[in-house]
Amino acid sequence: MKYLSGEEKRKAQQFMDKAAEVALHSTCFRSRCGTVIVKDNTIIGEGFNSPPQNECLESCLKDTLPASFKSDKTCCVHAEQRAIMDALRRNSAKIERSQLYFIRLDEQGEKQYAGDPYCTICSKMALDVRIGEFVLWHEQGICVYDTKEYNARSFRFFPK
Repeated sequence: MKYLSGEEKRKAQQFMDKAAEVALHSTCFRSRCGTVIVKDNTIIGEGFNSPPQNECLESCLKDTLPASFKSDKTCCVHAEQRAIMDALRRNSAKIERSQLYFIRLDEQGEKQYAGDPYCTICSKMALDVRIGEFVLWHEQGICVYDTKEYNARSFRFFPK
């Protein structure tokens, strides 16, 4: 992983801002997330988290599922998944070695810092389509992870 500076950081901030705009379309009750996938400084896919067909039911909330539930505990399609599907539909030839920018918004629509990589569902999907890098906004700055490293870190994540 590496933290960006200078012109790289300025460019990345523009894509983070765009991902935040995309996140505003989320209909999730729990969190609003947005993702853009970029290749050669051009957005080739975008997505936000929301339930399939964008129809959220209050009963789909993570907290209502039993502790023994063994799969993803959200009812939403993740922003990363939607962005990957969008890029595959519109720009499949460009997805290899692209960068995936992810951001989460709070209830007021303000950007939140990302935590450690943790979503193995999205990291495996990104690996499978050969996305090159995950880009997250941390308290220390904008951080770039090689997708293989992001995947490995996701499998080592344990909530505190």
